[in-house]
Amino acid sequence: MPRNVNILQKIDWLTIGLYLFLVVFGWITIYAASYNFEDTQYLDFSTNHGKQLIWIACAFVVALVVMMVDSKFYNNVAYVFYALMMLLLVLTIFIAPDIKGSHSWLRIGSFQIQPAEFAKYATLLCLAKFMSSYQFSLDNKRNFLISLGIIFLPALIIIAQSETGSALVFVSLLLVLFREGMNGIFLVLGVLVVLFFILVLRYNNLPGAAESPEIYGFIITFIIALVVAIVFVHLYTRDKLCVRMMLGVYALCLLSGVALHYFYPSILYTHIAFATMGITIVLLFARMYMIRRKTYFLVALFLMGTIGLALTADYVFNNVLAPHQQVRIKIVLGLEEDPQGAGYNVRQSQIAIGSGGVLGKGYLNGTQTKLSYVPEQDTDFVFCTIGEERGFLGSVLFIAVYAFFMIRLIFLAERQRSAFTRIYGYGLVSIFLFHFFINLGMVTGITPVIGIPLPFISYGGSSLWGFTIMLFTFIRLDANRMEVLQHT
Repeated sequence: MPRNVNILQKIDWLTIGLYLFLVVFGWITIYAASYNFEDTQYLDFSTNHGKQLIWIACAFVVALVVMMVDSKFYNNVAYVFYALMMLLLVLTIFIAPDIKGSHSWLRIGSFQIQPAEFAKYATLLCLAKFMSSYQFSLDNKRNFLISLGIIFLPALIIIAQSETGSALVFVSLLLVLFREGMNGIFLVLGVLVVLFFILVLRYNNLPGAAESPEIYGFIITFIIALVVAIVFVHLYTRDKLCVRMMLGVYALCLLSGVALHYFYPSILYTHIAFATMGITIVLLFARMYMIRRKTYFLVALFLMGTIGLALTADYVFNNVLAPHQQVRIKIVLGLEEDPQGAGYNVRQSQIAIGSGGVLGKGYLNGTQTKLSYVPEQDTDFVFCTIGEERGFLGSVLFIAVYAFFMIRLIFLAERQRSAFTRIYGYGLVSIFLFHFFINLGMVTGITPVIGIPLPFISYGGSSLWGFTIMLFTFIRLDANRMEVLQHT
């Protein structure tokens, strides 16, 4: 009995209070989104808000069970649980029914469960277990590659289920590696890959681009890559001579290219851009041979990778992504307008949020959501209900509360004495951040629609249970931090 009282005193009740607020507010919002003027019953379990009550009640029971388990259990079963979840994800590909082209939901009676939601939890545990092992260091290439494997294995399996949105969530766990000592250059390279991919798609597919011999996406991408290459050489080698030689190559190629294009119009600026990249790569290899330093090789590899990405971006876009994903990305990039098709959700969501004005229309008074103009308005697009009924001020207040919740989790992660708990905590924060920013980006048209729910707010049992288990595991581990300190 004294042990139980002691645990209750160590629990972070503020985080639990924020969780309860978000879950209750989420249910109120789901009720508003699915409200029917002809049926106002709160306990109609045939409706989404009625079903959500069942999910919430079960989530509270699950949270209680998680809190009662000894904290050492989560460390001990991490690898086993991860292996079982990977097996379940693979089986799901073959036994799950086809739902809108995706094989990611398992039917259990009248309910559906999405294993991908629980795979996030298994990956968090496994990553924390591995990275907290004795003498672990990301400077060790083997450790680094295994960490990446733990993160991306479930993502690849989920992509095979045709559930790209859920797979992208795992990319956020790279922030954990950054927190634990990964060189920031990898984050920079990740951002550049995304940027180059977008630039190639955006400017290679502009209206009229097919009639122009120039490939503007390549030119813009290569210019940025060449500038970044000089920055890398300067920061990591301090080789002023090499920097001057690279600038000389750029200037020479530009001037000669303009002159050649003037006299021989068949020589395009696209050709000049490729030539500049090639000569710069040769220069870097020559410098590597002279100085015997692999940094030059890595910068040359970056430029070669940029060329490879530019040449394959259109192929990946047209052959790897599903047609509906292609349309959504084209709409976000301004390459296509489809107000009655793929762009309908976003357009109606923007109208609903904008119609809320400063103060909102009031609870249950939103016309756009009550008349069901916004598809998926109680799941992925649930924020549009908040925007319409609560207005700008209510939306800002909600965002502030959610931001405070995530800041609280960062504070809890940072105060941990156990590497396992700290790594797990930062993984949890990374996943919440990804869901939060991508979901709000979807409903406002900033990011493509990839089917990412807003944790604790969107309708869905798998999402609610998965996030509840992840959060309360962290709360339970945090409650044990003083015992860890006493044993160290």
